[in-house]
Amino acid sequence: MKLAYVIIFALSGLLAAAEPFMEKQDLFTAGEDPAYNIYHIPGIVVTAKGSLLAWCEARKRPAGVSDWDDIRILLRRSTDDGKTWSAPKSIANVEGPKQKNPFALKMKNVDPNDVTYNNPVLIADKDGAVHMLFCLEYERVFYQRSDDDGVSWSQPSEITAAFEPFKKHYDWKVLATGPNHSIQLKTGRLVVPVWLSTGTGGNAHRPSVTATIYSDDQGKTWKAGDIAVPCTEEWINPNETVAIELNDGSVMLNVRSESKAHRRLVTTSKDGATGWSRPKFDAALLEPICMGGIVRYNHGGQSLILFSNPHNLDKEKGKAEPGQSRDRKNVSVKISRDEGQTWPVNKLIENGPSMYSDIAVTPSGAILCFYGRGTKPGFAGVGLTLARFNLEWLEQ
Repeated sequence: MKLAYVIIFALSGLLAAAEPFMEKQDLFTAGEDPAYNIYHIPGIVVTAKGSLLAWCEARKRPAGVSDWDDIRILLRRSTDDGKTWSAPKSIANVEGPKQKNPFALKMKNVDPNDVTYNNPVLIADKDGAVHMLFCLEYERVFYQRSDDDGVSWSQPSEITAAFEPFKKHYDWKVLATGPNHSIQLKTGRLVVPVWLSTGTGGNAHRPSVTATIYSDDQGKTWKAGDIAVPCTEEWINPNETVAIELNDGSVMLNVRSESKAHRRLVTTSKDGATGWSRPKFDAALLEPICMGGIVRYNHGGQSLILFSNPHNLDKEKGKAEPGQSRDRKNVSVKISRDEGQTWPVNKLIENGPSMYSDIAVTPSGAILCFYGRGTKPGFAGVGLTLARFNLEWLEQ
């Protein structure tokens, strides 16, 4: 028995002594493919088989400043823990005639002939399937799935009808899923955050509210939940949202907004669809009006929550730096050891202009942060970079 204890102690010492590491590689770079000028809205997920799927919106316009551009959804896949990657592949295509959202046509410099595929969301099912939702023209929503670990995809089926019940409470004209990855609950339920807009404000994306849709039959049918965060004087234009299941089985939404508090909004529900708690601002999570990522870390006997987004406001003063309130920079990853109540660890990933991000964890415990970066402040950067590191690096 003493020998067994010595071996166990020695092994635990080796695990505790893991060397911190951080490595980066660019997965999408502006200019490499002449067909696309901007890569934006990165997402990443690890399948049940351990494959890595990284995707984004590829935008064709040189300026790339419009969400209504000619946009395709591209995916890259790795089966060796991110060492090598497949070539980018377009994975969303709706057959038949397409019509631009009428609210887009009310804006300047929108080409009615452009086709906008937007806001992809992937969910890695524990049974090995990969579920995917995406939008067309911020007006129609489609579902497809992969049963071969992300190599091929089923024909998309339209699920826009699932959003009709929302109109009883909010007369949306523009909608979007996610973006980023989303979640499957322990019960098997698939939960996808969505945002809805009347399309009457800026970029036809405002004002907006946040909600979820869900499926209890492996993506065959989808239903609308309750409005989770309404648009009020306090909670201004809640939109792009990420979700995580808490250890007690409830779901927490982490919500981007344009609120004056410059902090992320948080709300919880027992089932991920109904009975949302009163939204509150998380003082530790700064909000430069940008997408964030969230994921569970279950390794080495620890159950943590990791969160990523640009960390660029003045935390101590509780307000934005002068003239910098909307700058996207300093993408960082935070750790919560108490189910999102506090965030004692914050580690810088990219020093300087950096934008949207998503975050995932591999079976080995490696952490992946997939994010946009640039050479100057802006809504998107020159490419999308994958940072791969371990918990030891994050905590050092």
